[in-house]
Amino acid sequence: MSDDNTTHFGYKTVRTEEKADMVRGVFDSVASKYDIMNDVMSMGIHRLWKRFAIELAGVRCGQKILDLASGTGDLADKFAGLVGPEGLVLMSDINAAMLSVGRDRMLDHGHVGNIAYAQINAEKLPVADNSLDLITIAFGLRNVTDKDSALASMYRALKPGGRVLVLEFSKPTNKPLEKIYDVYSFNLLPKMGKLIAGDAESYQYLAESIRMHPDQETLKGMMENAGFERCDVHNLTGGIVAIHRGFKL
Repeated sequence: MSDDNTTHFGYKTVRTEEKADMVRGVFDSVASKYDIMNDVMSMGIHRLWKRFAIELAGVRCGQKILDLASGTGDLADKFAGLVGPEGLVLMSDINAAMLSVGRDRMLDHGHVGNIAYAQINAEKLPVADNSLDLITIAFGLRNVTDKDSALASMYRALKPGGRVLVLEFSKPTNKPLEKIYDVYSFNLLPKMGKLIAGDAESYQYLAESIRMHPDQETLKGMMENAGFERCDVHNLTGGIVAIHRGFKL
């Protein structure tokens, strides 16, 4: 960032108030092909990352969960089955096109009664203080303009004993893997985006946004600064992805 009025959009410097609309444009473009691209980009491994995140979440029957940046609902789908009819999953996204695709998918899977939908900006959660058992955000925090505000808002909304779970791309833990990953991200990923989703630029942005996201220790420190305790980090696939978990005690 060059000053308080600017932020990064991938490698570009943009005005802070413009970023949310620019991110929205990216996901408007890719929403219809999002699931296919996830499978292709990760060779299906994203399903294992999400499965491990769900296990770490420790969801129980009757709990109230907010799934931020829910996209097409991979986490929300599983959570709705785990919380049962007494619980509630609020599936949310800042992007209406993504939320619409996710809502259709939940209805197709028969989820009614214990799932709700809302278009939400993670920086200002429109929920009561101390009201949620779990907040999750998978592959969405890197797109949030003010991550510190978002983490503080999550902390406020959680009940004492509640927890946050952040599943996000991170920094590879060894140099050879990092070099291979760079070649993949900046050469192959935009080409796949153009071939499958008809949009190379959006996937170029996604690759850049991953590199601009805080690394494992930096994000852990940001969570601790927001008030979270017992924060831990779980590196997956050599640190290409990491799960950060923190508790409100």
